[in-house]
Amino acid sequence: MFDWPDSSWFRRLRLAVRNWFARNARDLPWRGTRDPYEIWVSEIMLQQTTTAAVGGYYRRFLDRFPDVKSLAEADLAEVYRLWEGLGYYRRAAQLHRAAAVVLEQYGGTFPEDFEAVLNLPGIGRYTAGAILSIAFEKRRPILEANTIRLHARLLGLRSDPAQSETNALLWEMAEKVLPKKAIGDFNQALMDLGSRVCLPKRPACLCEKTLWADAGSEGCPLVSLCRCAEAGLQNEIPAPKKKPTFEETTEIAVLLRRGKKVLLLRYPEGVRWAGLWDFPRFREDRPEMLSQMTGRNIVLGRTIATLRHTVTRFKITLRFFEGTDLGRCGKAAYETRWVSLAELKELPLNSTGRQLAESLADG
Repeated sequence: MFDWPDSSWFRRLRLAVRNWFARNARDLPWRGTRDPYEIWVSEIMLQQTTTAAVGGYYRRFLDRFPDVKSLAEADLAEVYRLWEGLGYYRRAAQLHRAAAVVLEQYGGTFPEDFEAVLNLPGIGRYTAGAILSIAFEKRRPILEANTIRLHARLLGLRSDPAQSETNALLWEMAEKVLPKKAIGDFNQALMDLGSRVCLPKRPACLCEKTLWADAGSEGCPLVSLCRCAEAGLQNEIPAPKKKPTFEETTEIAVLLRRGKKVLLLRYPEGVRWAGLWDFPRFREDRPEMLSQMTGRNIVLGRTIATLRHTVTRFKITLRFFEGTDLGRCGKAAYETRWVSLAELKELPLNSTGRQLAESLADG
């Protein structure tokens, strides 16, 4: 049975968190609103994306889609275009699909029931808890990367947070620590503490006072309550994740011109970048893919550019070639379209596709 801290410890922790947050809360674009739609959009954008990267996207997205109805009735291509650069485009598709559910089943009013929210596309336990606690002051716990690290250190958990027993303990901690009121602010305070103070490397409790600037002048407000700090295990807790292994691969993208237009294809459902447009692209070791995708016989010419990027477990070298179209050779497996450079600016592309498109405009 786990040795939980006593009720006095939890009371002191809550007070310290509130006091720190009152002095050090970040001024973020989505702070200060209780609109569940706006909070929902921010939480989806923040999944696997840094706070710094999200800010501009968030405001532009809400300017175009200020409510559930406008998002639900929008064309998915426009949603993708505004999402372009954030990556993980499946989030945008799920957000769009969930907006349609909220409009159809709840009249455009975001539901307050936890199970109803959890059943929306793209929303898991953390996101549902964050929306409901911040928008409606529901007493719902949250657990994401920053609070996992914070709670694991506070409790001195040496085991891997991904293990089911440890994960269950962390969720229990996230629930036990909640106050009876101002739930949303408290959850946001915990995330801020994790992201600004209880850092993965060099947390505030291990740094010189001169390096505390982003954590507030007092450094970590929870150091006297932290089992990890007491034992000097900050570099061991939480247990380090296994380093990902990457597979090196080379892909070929092709610039095919017809007058002032270029050929693009759109990725179908079930493949990477589903719904996005791109220059015809294939793995170097599978050249037959080019004719299969486009239905055209294409001969490669000179190299225009070379890019390097990472997608999931792949480190990709992308080589951009000019191509010559020798005519049709069968039915195209993907939707294709000849577009002008002006149209190219409006279509949703993946990040490397956009870089290639911009290189054409620059030329």
